[in-house]
Order: sequence, then structure tokens, then C-alpha cells
Amino acid sequence: PELAKRLFFIVSHWTRNSSVHVIVLCDPQEEQMRDILSSCPQCPPSAGRRKNLEFEPLSTTALILEDRPANLPAKSMEETQRHKLEYEEMVAGAKRRELKEAQKKKRQMKERHRQEDIISNAMVIWNNEILPHWDTMYVSGTRRVRELWWAGLPPSVRGRVWSLAIGNELNITAELYEIFLSRAKEKWRSYSETSSVNDSESDGGASLADRESSLDLIKLDISRTFPSLFIFQKGGPYHDLLHSVLGAYTCYRPDIGYVQGMSFIAAVLILNLEEAEAFITFANLLNKPCQMAFFRVDHELMLKYFSAFEVFFEENLPHLFNHFQTNSLTPDLYLIDWIFTLYSKSLPLDVACRVWDVFCRDGEESLFRTGLGILRLYEDVLLQMDFIHIAQFLSRLPEDLQSHTLFNAMANTHMVSRNRRWAQVSA
Repeated sequence: PELAKRLFFIVSHWTRNSSVHVIVLCDPQEEQMRDILSSCPQCPPSAGRRKNLEFEPLSTTALILEDRPANLPAKSMEETQRHKLEYEEMVAGAKRRELKEAQKKKRQMKERHRQEDIISNAMVIWNNEILPHWDTMYVSGTRRVRELWWAGLPPSVRGRVWSLAIGNELNITAELYEIFLSRAKEKWRSYSETSSVNDSESDGGASLADRESSLDLIKLDISRTFPSLFIFQKGGPYHDLLHSVLGAYTCYRPDIGYVQGMSFIAAVLILNLEEAEAFITFANLLNKPCQMAFFRVDHELMLKYFSAFEVFFEENLPHLFNHFQTNSLTPDLYLIDWIFTLYSKSLPLDVACRVWDVFCRDGEESLFRTGLGILRLYEDVLLQMDFIHIAQFLSRLPEDLQSHTLFNAMANTHMVSRNRRWAQVSA
């Protein structure tokens, strides 16, 4: 035991004086051990001390400039010089990276200020020139208005423009919304009390009841709506609001009920409109021919849309079209999800809002043009993939996708085939 104590002290003494600093436990009789250490012929008093060291290392990087402990062979001049050069290169590299990062942040800030100026100027034009004269400006569709629209609506007017562009052909009022919301709440109470729907209705009534029972499905789907935002999940500020809008629509259109994907559309509207206005716009949006065909699962109409899409797909991207054909990848495998959510699930939210802007301007054609733009943007990547990887990629697009790159791809997509436009091909 006494020998072990002595050996332990010697090891800890050398460690504390080497170029690597650690905390160790020492024998209580440290002074006595120092005497023993100093009397050891193999351990001179200066053993382990750094020599010719004019600074303390500021980081582990600087340790390469340290002299070795005396119990190890000393560095050669060549090794010392090499370590010095390596350290200087590391410092220079760190400075270059720091400068590059600073320049990148400066460019980003400059671009941000530029975008803010564009949005600010556009907001003035929309508020002072376009919205006060909406009927004439929207119908005439002047080049200036269309270009402003394509560039993206200012967030402050986006909801209002969407609402006006989609319209209210169904003549829904805020009072009507309250009626159907009350009915939805009554259904929820009934479900919680009985855990089942009243089956005493007639066959036709039972069919409606089955549709309205999809109120329960809403609860399951809301938690999956923009989960990264944490605002629509239970306890979030918009959870109850989204639940109300979807529940009211389910009672308003029991023939359709709730279909998975509707929550994303309603959520985007809620982020840009007041509750009642969001419901009115939501109901009218889903009443459009394309949305109605998909949400009612009208196979005949859906096939027409898929066939029309493939015509323009082959026209614009023949190589990728052939690659998809070879891998038996049909439009229904990716278009259904895109159309169901109007791209709000597949694209970053800010990019999806830009897509909505153009959708409100151009109608259903823009939805398929957006799809072609996505395929054009990632054509080179998709050509290297097989069936499984293409399907996975298109269901979850890269999160770093930028709106300007997508819209450049869309601008290079031609929606004319053999002198026929979208409306003629899809008819």
C-alpha cells in the first residue's frame, strides 16, 4: 500500500506538469511525497516542466505548439516548424471562414432589406390603387397587376386578396357559419356522451350521419397539421379555431364530410383571415371544380386531370416523362397529395403561400403548372432515382426550397400543347 501511494503521487505529479491539464487526487502527505519525488534519481526537480514556452495555449488547437514533457523525446526543429505552420494555417483558415460567414450574412441582410422594400412598395400599391377598385382591376387583369401578383402578395393584404379572388358564390354569411358551428359543437357533445352516432335515422339519414361522424377524424388530423409550428396542436393558440372551421364545414357539407388534407387548407386560411371569413373562403374554395373532383373522389374527372397533366409533362420534360413511364410512376402517386393540400403540406409554408397567390390569380391551371415547375426544378435529381426514391422525394420536398427558384422553373414551363391551352386539354 505504501508503494502504491508513492507511485500514485509520482504519476499525478507528472500529469499536472505535462501539457495536458487534469484534476487529480493527491496523497494527504503531499509535502512528504514531494521529498520522496525529489530524491528519486530518475525524476529530477525540473521533470515534466514545459520549457521555452512563452504563452499559455488558448485552445486545444494551440497545443500543437507546446513542447513535450521532459519524460518524452523532444521535438525536432523540423517537427516544431511543421507544427507552427499547421497552426498558422488553421488560424488563417478560421479567419477565412469567419470572413466568408460575415460576407454571407451581409448579403442575406441586404437581400432581406431589398425584399422588405419591395413588399412595402407593393403594399402601398395594393392598398391605394388595386383593392379600392377591385372589380375593375381584377376583371381587366392589367399586366402591371398580374406582375405584382406573380411577385407575391404582401402578407398584410394576402388574406383579403385571396378572399376577393376566390369569391363567395355560395353566399355564405357569418351567421350561417355560427349555425353550423353550433351544430358541430352539439355533435361533439353527443359523441362524448354516447360515443356513437344515433342509428335510429332512416337509411338516407344514416348516410349523412356517417359523413358527419368524420368530426371525430378531425381531432386526429389536426395534430398532424404544420406540427413544426406548434400552433394548431392541442393547447396551441389556433387549435380550437381550426377545429371549429373544419367541424362547421363538415356539418355544412355532410355529403363530403371531412377528408384528410382539408386541415392544411383551412390552417393556411386561418393564418391569413378572421374566423368567419376563413370559413367562407374555405367553403367556396373547396367548391371549385378541381377541388370538388378530388375531395369527392370523382375518379372520372380525376383521370381527366391526370391525363391533361401528362400531356404538358411530356411536352415540357420529355426525358423525365420517359423516366417516370419506365418506372411506372403515374401522376396519381404524387399529384393527389399536392392537390388535396394545395401544396401547403409538401412545400415550405412561405413558398406554398406564393403558390396560393398565383392559384387565386390563374385558377386550377396554376396548380398543375406548379407541379411541372417542381419536376423541372429537380429533374436532374429525379432522373437518378428509382420508383421508391422518386415517390419518397416528391412526398417530402427539400425544406430549403426557395420560392424564386421554383417560380423561375414555373416561368419556363409552357402551358400550351399543339396550340391548345390547359382548359382545352383538360375539358
